[in-house]
Amino acid sequence: MNTAFELDLDNINLTDEQFFQLCQNNPDVRFERTASGELIIMPPTGSITGNRNSDLNYQLTAWNRQNKLGKTFDSSSGFKLPNGAERSPDASWVKMKRWDALTEEEKERFAPLCPDFVVELMSPSDSLEKTRAKMREYIENGAALGWLINRKHKQVEIYRPHQEVSILESPQTVSGEDVLPGFILDLAEIW
Repeated sequence: MNTAFELDLDNINLTDEQFFQLCQNNPDVRFERTASGELIIMPPTGSITGNRNSDLNYQLTAWNRQNKLGKTFDSSSGFKLPNGAERSPDASWVKMKRWDALTEEEKERFAPLCPDFVVELMSPSDSLEKTRAKMREYIENGAALGWLINRKHKQVEIYRPHQEVSILESPQTVSGEDVLPGFILDLAEIW
């Protein structure tokens, strides 16, 4: 059962400022908004998924601290994609050059860009179809690499621009390729 639900905003139009304030005024609720304006209210993850996501972010942040090539973000961080959607990947990374090009005000709000690297870690309440659509949206909006980690099936779907999705079955590690040079995610704690 997918416990996330969508509200049709045909009769309610939130400006970017109103959406940002809605998120700020409700810090315990995770919101996303589609390019067409649908508001998505995401439930908190279960403890196991939260723990796995914490390990994922730890590994990405540790790599980034050594390399200092960009900025890492957790699932609380919102991004305004070029198509107008506001999304919060479970883990993401932005090249330093792109981050530094933003104004301080843009950095304080939902950064107006798509991260270079995104990860979605499936939780039991997530819809595989909707999460795959979100991964395609990231790639269409400028992400250079995306991973959809499906713990239930021990699969990692790898998304890249202009390529078919690759699916790894029960991998022990997955590489950040040339987007995150030298980053290898150890999946032992994620599975």
